[in-house]
Amino acid sequence: MQNFTFNNPTKIVFGKRSISELAKLVHPDEKVLMTYGGGSIKTNGVYDQVKNALKGHRVIEFVGVEPNPEYETCMQAVKEAREEKVDFLLSIGGGSVLDATKFIAAAIPYEGEDPWDIISKGMEGRLRLAVPLGCVLTLPATGSEANGNAVISRKALGQKLAFSSRHVYPRFSILDPETTYSLPERQVINGIVDAYMHVIEQYMTYDVSAPLQDRLAESILLTIIEEGPKVRKDPYNYEARANIMWCATMALNGVIACGVVEDWATHLIGHELTALHGLDHAQTLAILLPAVWKHQRVQKAEKLLNYARRIWGIESDDSETAIDEAIDKTVGFFNSVGMPTRLSDYDLTPAECMKVAEQLHRRGVKLGEHKNIGKKEVEEILLLCA
Repeated sequence: MQNFTFNNPTKIVFGKRSISELAKLVHPDEKVLMTYGGGSIKTNGVYDQVKNALKGHRVIEFVGVEPNPEYETCMQAVKEAREEKVDFLLSIGGGSVLDATKFIAAAIPYEGEDPWDIISKGMEGRLRLAVPLGCVLTLPATGSEANGNAVISRKALGQKLAFSSRHVYPRFSILDPETTYSLPERQVINGIVDAYMHVIEQYMTYDVSAPLQDRLAESILLTIIEEGPKVRKDPYNYEARANIMWCATMALNGVIACGVVEDWATHLIGHELTALHGLDHAQTLAILLPAVWKHQRVQKAEKLLNYARRIWGIESDDSETAIDEAIDKTVGFFNSVGMPTRLSDYDLTPAECMKVAEQLHRRGVKLGEHKNIGKKEVEEILLLCA
């Protein structure tokens, strides 16, 4: 096991009617900027619950955060927050709203000329301050409710980039599974795949003698496989909703990453596909994962065989057959929850996507746990996604 430091300062408040706890979690002297996306929180009752819980607090609202949050939108919120001198940010919605809120929190006190530098120039490590924030989560997927990570797009530059800072961990996150009942099926499917993939990126690398982390990761994968189809079949199954919501949080709160090697190649290639072609984040992951595994099967063989045996019960004596079956089973699971896994399912060809490889190459990015995936390898992976 590798050395690690683990500290997660986010308080999780989980369960039915937990939004009422906001009154205790937000100090009455704090001026709050509430961020959210479209109108869904006003039709599913979440907005009213939040407003009732914060009755008596000073609250202003910023509406319009996109599914892939845009830098320009975030900067509008930064301008408003600075003018209003807010003390606290409250994200209401899914991971996109929360990612935007994290960037807004970092950008408000930022004194540089262009806050985009926080992301593009890797200055997040030099952040010394951010406005405190919390969240009411309505879409389990990204795990952003319990980490310091965020992904922001800048359409004008054709970029979608991630940043991470300990200063933007939510002070608290409220997770009420009942808020997810009204989610569109597409968002439910995306959330299931996204959570699964977060585990995979921390698990499917190579053995570093961390059996506890491996088995924790496997337990999350098995739970998602069991509970994901239940959520799709019965949107009002509270226990299934609760289990998926907690899986998404546990997938990326830092616990299973302790002392292990991580990959994230699928995610980083996927970010470029989203930026260039507008595919949902989870859609890109489901397309790319089988191809990444096929391309990297030699380097990942030991973990792929563990995965085949422990997750899918594959006991074949032929390692190549076992790996092929594990990949097929994973594709089958994605398909079973309604997620396509080929570029052709979105009327795209590998040739149309080759700019992805060029974009990553231009930034000098080497991907994978071995940093062995460059432009040529990304092109080869894309060819496997046809």
